[in-house]
Amino acid sequence: MPTFGIQGLDVSGHQPSVDWQHQWNMGARFAYVKASEGNYYTNPSYSSQYQGSRNVGMVRGAYHFAIPNWSSGADQARYFVQNGGGWTADGYTMPPVLDFEFNPYEGRTINGFYFGNTCYGMSPAQLGSWVRDFGNTMQSLTGRVPVIYTNTSWWNQCLGNPSGFGDYPLWVAAYPSSPTNNAGPVPSASWSTYSIWQYSSTGPLAGDSNVWNGDYSGLKAFASSGIPPAATQQIGAYRSSYPALGNTTTSIVCGLANGGCYQGFQGGTVMWSGSSGAFAVIAGPVAAAWRATGAEGGPAGYPTSDIVCGLKDNGCFQNFQGGSILSSSTSGAALIQPGAIRDYWAKNGYENGPLGYPTSNTTCGLRLSGCFQLFQAGSVLSSSSTGAQLVKSGPILDAWSRAGFENGLLGYPSADATCDATSCTQSFVGGVVAWTGASGAWPIFMGMADSWKSARSQSVPIGFPIGTEVCGIRGGGCFQLFQGGTLLFSPATGAFPVTGRTLDYWQKTGFENGSLGYPTSFAVCNLPDSGCLQSFEHGTVTYSAATSIQTVTAGAMRDGWNAYDSVTGSLGYPTSPKYCGLANDGCFQMFAKGALMYSPSTGAHPSLNGPIRDLWQREGFENGRLGYPASTVLCGLRNSGCFQNYLGGSVMWSQATDAHALHFGPIRDAWVKSGFENGSLGYPASAQICGLRDGGCFQNFEKGTVMWSPQTGAQPVTSAAIQTRWAQAGFESGSLGYPTSGSVCGLRNGGCFQNFEKGTIMWSAASGAHPMVPGPIQQAWAGQGFENGTLGYPTAPQTCTTDGQSCAQTFQSGRIEWTALGGAKIRP
Repeated sequence: MPTFGIQGLDVSGHQPSVDWQHQWNMGARFAYVKASEGNYYTNPSYSSQYQGSRNVGMVRGAYHFAIPNWSSGADQARYFVQNGGGWTADGYTMPPVLDFEFNPYEGRTINGFYFGNTCYGMSPAQLGSWVRDFGNTMQSLTGRVPVIYTNTSWWNQCLGNPSGFGDYPLWVAAYPSSPTNNAGPVPSASWSTYSIWQYSSTGPLAGDSNVWNGDYSGLKAFASSGIPPAATQQIGAYRSSYPALGNTTTSIVCGLANGGCYQGFQGGTVMWSGSSGAFAVIAGPVAAAWRATGAEGGPAGYPTSDIVCGLKDNGCFQNFQGGSILSSSTSGAALIQPGAIRDYWAKNGYENGPLGYPTSNTTCGLRLSGCFQLFQAGSVLSSSSTGAQLVKSGPILDAWSRAGFENGLLGYPSADATCDATSCTQSFVGGVVAWTGASGAWPIFMGMADSWKSARSQSVPIGFPIGTEVCGIRGGGCFQLFQGGTLLFSPATGAFPVTGRTLDYWQKTGFENGSLGYPTSFAVCNLPDSGCLQSFEHGTVTYSAATSIQTVTAGAMRDGWNAYDSVTGSLGYPTSPKYCGLANDGCFQMFAKGALMYSPSTGAHPSLNGPIRDLWQREGFENGRLGYPASTVLCGLRNSGCFQNYLGGSVMWSQATDAHALHFGPIRDAWVKSGFENGSLGYPASAQICGLRDGGCFQNFEKGTVMWSPQTGAQPVTSAAIQTRWAQAGFESGSLGYPTSGSVCGLRNGGCFQNFEKGTIMWSAASGAHPMVPGPIQQAWAGQGFENGTLGYPTAPQTCTTDGQSCAQTFQSGRIEWTALGGAKIRP
């Protein structure tokens, strides 16, 4: 049994026969009797228990056991009052009690009704609303807020330890395992102490044993006036600790917000509530500010500390349930409430930091659940997505104000301002405000702001804004002027800066309405030869120290230039505009290292300065037989050779042979078939020459010649000895005519042969090269096995008499003689 307070008991239908005189003799001075449960049960012993306790002199009252999922709080309150739960201010009737605790029917279904889990299958919010519904109805019917009987662990588990129930006196149930005066924790969000403690269900008193947390006069006052005993105790204790309060000027007055009370003294007013305890509010700026916010019924609530002075600038502060009120000689008094703004102020050193004192109360209800508060240094804004940030008084705050504060395009600040000796910038959700003394403070909105930040990070000389954004230009675009240039935006291109020489050039073309359109990239500088490059909708602008500023127009020309690595590639910087009107709708543009040629059929390809371009020029550029280039110059061939393909052929170059064209046709085909420059012919060594007999053509190569005629096709002559002997015979106009095959080697003893229109030239190292003319001698030689027969290779050409009646030809191992009368005879 606790050694303090006043003993009492509570009983129900489980204790139908109570010896009340014996309970009185054991020291019990109050009793609570169960009157009802839900809206379906009344205690059959209620009248006898209620009157029996009173007959022996006890102060008594009634309690109701709640079943919150059965019916509403209001319904059960009315049922309770109708069945004994009333109250009168007679000094002997305790205020009615709401018994709100563990579900005694957890998991059970009775008469078809499922009672739910220990929390009655209800959420914390639903249970809290049920209690308020019950309490409000009881107060309306009886004039008293009911006592709440509960267990701390169940209350915290099922209701989540909510605040706002401090005006309900607390009867807490806690059964210690050994004698103690400590009831353990109470639900701390609403109460700091209890009025009644049920400490045992097994004696010493009948039913459950309880102790009143106070003296007998306090118990009587609780029954008659409704002044919570804790209020009387704690206000009295506070007065004893602070004699400077002086004499009382009022009695204790209750019925304030959340069941609070106050008492006036000469030196101030002591405020009390169940959750805050007792603290004085002393006349002065802090008290005046508190009353201006609504006193205990306002956002500050009850005081939770004494006033503390001696701060900077003669400052004082006092803590309240809803924040702190600060005052100083330079700022006045203002309430700063818990939350992101207070946390930000605290992180920055409270009133001693750069923010100083608050100069207004916290104001919430802004867009996106935002709040703001004025401080000596400026305005602190917070929202759920940005946290709290300071916008300093001065040009940045002024610019943000002109843009519509948090309701404008800039929205809330998303970071503190960053300043140096000459400039400041501050980021917002929708952009940036940037300031210098020379340019003033201007907002840069959304995508433009991102582009400006990126430009500065890349050392683009854009500078700070000198005006606001202007919209309504082509394609829904906008622009903004800066110290070093302009930022342009359109929905199709995004936002990019244009500065320096590029800006001057772009201006001359007509800005975004001109031939270039909007920028589509940042400028890239630090290129070779101090060059810069920037892309626009309709072209790329570039220049270098050695070349003037030029445009490479969008489309095939720019694609082709980019394909060859633009300014760092084989062409380098442009040196002229694009010129069109060439053959087959072609165009060209001059570059530092050549020209870029375009036609619809070839696309855009470079013609690089050098021997290949020189030859193409001699052939008439795109108007010549080669036509437009169809590739770039490709090198790395045998003997460091290079080539370039054209619409009409290829140009091959090597150091030993110079540049020569191979036009598409049979001669080029024969060269390709031979293995290109790595084959038996090697690189071309001359141009293709036509106008020969029967419309023939030839082209010389490193290792031979390709001969062509309509009748014989293109044939390579790659054996030097055969070619020399054919030359002696008069080439294609001589006795042999055009070749009709290529040179074929690999014969006996390393020999070779080649067929011609009018014969064959046979060669071996031992015999030399000699023609074989079609006729009986050739047939006889063939009949004995060509060079593999007994005769071997020819060692001289065929000779005949002037009358043509006899001929002869010598071979390595014999001779063939022919006469018109005798035919061909082989002679050893």
